[in-house]
Amino acid sequence: MDTVGVVILAAGLGKRMKSSLPKVAHEVAGRSMAWRVANIARAAGVSEIVFVLGHGRDKLVDTAAEFGAKIAIQDRQLGTGDAARCGLAELSSKIKEVVVLCGDAVVIRPATIKALLTARRKRKAAASVLTGILPDPSGYGRIVRDRFGNVSRIVEERDATSDIKKIAEVNSGSYAFDRAFLARSLPRLNDVNAQRELYLTDTVIQALEEGRIVVPVPAGDPDEVRGINSRRELAEVGALLVGKKTEALMDAGVTLIDPRRVWIEPEVQIGIDSTIESPVTLTGNTRIGKGVRIQMGCIIEDSVVGDDVHIRPYSILSGARVAKGAVIGPFAHLRPEADIGEGAHIGNFVEVKKSKVGAGSKANHLAYIGDATIGKRSNIGAGTITCNYDGTAKHRTVIGDGVFIGSDTQLVAPVKVGNGALVGAGTTVTKDVPPFSLALSRAPQKNIENWVAKKKPELLAKAGLKAPKPAKRKSEE
Repeated sequence: MDTVGVVILAAGLGKRMKSSLPKVAHEVAGRSMAWRVANIARAAGVSEIVFVLGHGRDKLVDTAAEFGAKIAIQDRQLGTGDAARCGLAELSSKIKEVVVLCGDAVVIRPATIKALLTARRKRKAAASVLTGILPDPSGYGRIVRDRFGNVSRIVEERDATSDIKKIAEVNSGSYAFDRAFLARSLPRLNDVNAQRELYLTDTVIQALEEGRIVVPVPAGDPDEVRGINSRRELAEVGALLVGKKTEALMDAGVTLIDPRRVWIEPEVQIGIDSTIESPVTLTGNTRIGKGVRIQMGCIIEDSVVGDDVHIRPYSILSGARVAKGAVIGPFAHLRPEADIGEGAHIGNFVEVKKSKVGAGSKANHLAYIGDATIGKRSNIGAGTITCNYDGTAKHRTVIGDGVFIGSDTQLVAPVKVGNGALVGAGTTVTKDVPPFSLALSRAPQKNIENWVAKKKPELLAKAGLKAPKPAKRKSEE
């Protein structure tokens, strides 16, 4: 669709949101409304996108840049007709058809945008408009049809009579226009209405005056016409998108133990035969492989999880990668750039950050692994810490293949432990350990016999113990 452009109307204040943010900057199911609408438009195959921005536009510049979209500025809120005029001016001359979308229309599907264009082209209409039949149409403009079934008027609710308010078919705010018609029509709009604004809906009148038609295209799913104007509606639409996602996953071969108690955002991908317990949260660009088991309480964002991985309860993954067959948790924390190798084990209360853990290696208990590289089949004992920060800069720890790190070890970076080395429990490693070496840094142990009995007898009494009798000296025997 090289000659199709999209204008996204995103300049509204969103007063009912009661927020300092522009309405379309609010997130719904993990992405801003503006991002979601632009993503849908891009998926429909359009060649150009224009955001019409106003209040708080600095919050949306990055979103526009992500989609290579242009920005049109509407400083004064003069209505949808004026917003469309601003956007139209930014489209290149090659654009012959213009799709207009509301910045809060996050449920519309790419296929529906294509259907709008097809309907307009098929009948050589001036425009097509997406409509929906709602059980409660209050708040929406009503579609008035002529005897041929074409649109004769779109009446905003504030301007509607009581009879028109009874009409259940509503305007979604999504259109496809012949660009030449739109360019002629917008300058002729006036603000003779209840809101004293330039209504884009009045282009219908302009089409009739030219002897052309506007085609209504009923939405296959009434939810596609939903907008978002309040925090309540934001939550409702977010839940709607997540619900559609969970249904699609189950249809595709994923087991959700209780789909009502998971939060899986639309961009998440999960392979067949994976099982997701409840409650679990999967967000962002997370990719889950086949045959994965994710147990209750886990939160995973922007992470890649390979096939046959088992993530035990209450583990958190953020920006991490986990290879095939690894076992994570319970209560593990994989922070950004954690890279866990095939078949590796990261156990309870182990935190990994910006580190690579090799295939088959294990850190099963109470460890911190930061800014480290660990080879294959190494064992990291309980209580091990990579001391990676000196108060000014971060430093790396490198541990080779087949290394055994004893419990309660501190590895003071920068430091290297060679292949096959063994570090004894309680060691503080401050210099490199050669391959196949034993590293120890324990102070000699000293036992003072009967010290407690002599110096702290009250402790023995509290425990119900009796002090041993002093040993007889040889002279007394």
